[in-house]
Amino acid sequence: MKPNQTPGKNSFSRLLSYTGSQRWLLFLSLLFSAASVTLALFLPKWAGDAIDAMTAPGEITLSDIGLILSRMLIAAVLCAVLQWLISVIGNRISYEIVRKVRVDAFVHLQHVPLSQLDRLGYGDTVSRIVNDTESFADGLLLGFTQLFPGIATLLGTLLFMLSVHWMIALLVFLVTPLSLLAALFISRRTFRYSREQTDARGALNAVTDEAVNGMKVIQAFGREEQEKQRFSQANETLRKASLRATFFSSLTNPTTRFVNSLVYALVALFGILSAVRGDLTIGGITCLLAYATQYMKPFNEITGVISEFQVSLASAARVFAFLDLPEEQEPADPPQLPESCEEFRFSDVSFSYNKVKPTVSHISFEARPGMQIALVGPTGCGKTTLIQLLMRFYDPDSGVITLGPVPTADLPRQTVRSRFGMVLQDTWIRAGTVSENIALGRPDATEEEIRAAAVAVQADPLIRRLPQGYETRIGENGEGLSEGERQLLCIARMMLYNPPMLILDEATSSVDTRTEAKIHTAFQSLMSGKTVLVVAHRLSTIRNADTILVMKDGIIAEAGTHEDLLSRDGFYASLYRSGTAV
Repeated sequence: MKPNQTPGKNSFSRLLSYTGSQRWLLFLSLLFSAASVTLALFLPKWAGDAIDAMTAPGEITLSDIGLILSRMLIAAVLCAVLQWLISVIGNRISYEIVRKVRVDAFVHLQHVPLSQLDRLGYGDTVSRIVNDTESFADGLLLGFTQLFPGIATLLGTLLFMLSVHWMIALLVFLVTPLSLLAALFISRRTFRYSREQTDARGALNAVTDEAVNGMKVIQAFGREEQEKQRFSQANETLRKASLRATFFSSLTNPTTRFVNSLVYALVALFGILSAVRGDLTIGGITCLLAYATQYMKPFNEITGVISEFQVSLASAARVFAFLDLPEEQEPADPPQLPESCEEFRFSDVSFSYNKVKPTVSHISFEARPGMQIALVGPTGCGKTTLIQLLMRFYDPDSGVITLGPVPTADLPRQTVRSRFGMVLQDTWIRAGTVSENIALGRPDATEEEIRAAAVAVQADPLIRRLPQGYETRIGENGEGLSEGERQLLCIARMMLYNPPMLILDEATSSVDTRTEAKIHTAFQSLMSGKTVLVVAHRLSTIRNADTILVMKDGIIAEAGTHEDLLSRDGFYASLYRSGTAV
């Protein structure tokens, strides 16, 4: 953002840039607004003519009055039709802009580094993409349906008043700054406090999202009261911010009504004085009073629109702040990776999430084709971090990770990730059918291939017991399935994907011992000839590893086979005897 730009101005200009193909509709809206206002402004003039005709009998016939009334009726009907068209067009433009912004935000979400998402919080991110975009949709709609017609009414009314009595028109124009100053005062403070309100709403969404996702843990540890207090604090912050924002926005109506009454009284006073001097007819006074009402009405609406628009701009600023987050950079001209590449290497790799305390330090090891490497160690020693680095969810602070002969930093992230299949401790099941979840990595897979993968991991009996079998729809996060059942579906997904290299992070942690024994044979056939990196705590997996890397405090403390490490009687042996890590 440039130094001389305010967040509101920057957000407004960016919103306008989204009109794109809708600009012809925007032009139509302006055209219809001008036409509607022009017709509406003729009504007071015609009404004044009719009144003057009735105050001077004999100068005009009843048929002439009937003609005037017919014009007024036709103009009123046309105004109503044009107002409806303006509303329809405003809706079309507003929600098209919001659709585009949401699409851009969701696409951008796919490329934002995980470190940025962790900093924002998932609940706040969802609030920006869903709630904040909905909020500025309301402001845009008011802008298109009331702001443009209101401005046109102000300009048109002044011109018509000048044609009737220029001195009274000048008087009305001189009082106008009162409304402008009031609107400026209210809008500036409304924007500031609306920004606080939207930030507080995002924080409340984040607290709610955490509580909903972690309700089992909260109830298991009896933390209900603490979470209630945490929610109440966030809710109270939102309440105070909302009251401040509402207080200033609520000043709009009484302030503009006061100015309206003042203008109306001045027009009536000077109109009567002009009529006494013979400069103005009764119809002229009626016409000017109607114009005074029409002139001040847009100020009431525009000031309200501005207040609402400030709320919308505050929400838009949060959305655009998210869109301005730097994306993950990909190499411009990446080297070609050999098709048969099934090896990777860590060379003196160090990394820290907070850039203060290192998470892993000076990690070096090599995984050759067909090699099975196991990572063991206490919780928090850095095992999962190595997987995050290998998959380029994060990049190391120092050192190099190579995939075959090529550093992963020189390769597109999708190229790196396409070489690995992952089964993690935390299962992820999307809303959809069982078949769709298994075929997530291979959407073109046939029904036979999907069933074969499920059979191989002993998931077929489970699936067949579901109401519609493989076409059974599963809720968000696998609702209705146990942890072990969700894990089986994730394993079947990897079995179908059949990548050249595998990453198993506590892949059977949620599966009971009997089920684990059933899928162990399937794992062995799947891992045969593949390079495998395993994070596991169960002896059956670790025994078969070619190399076991024992991690402690972010470093590799020991490395070797199961028998070698036991014979050394070191850290691994102590873990093994205590049962802590195996």
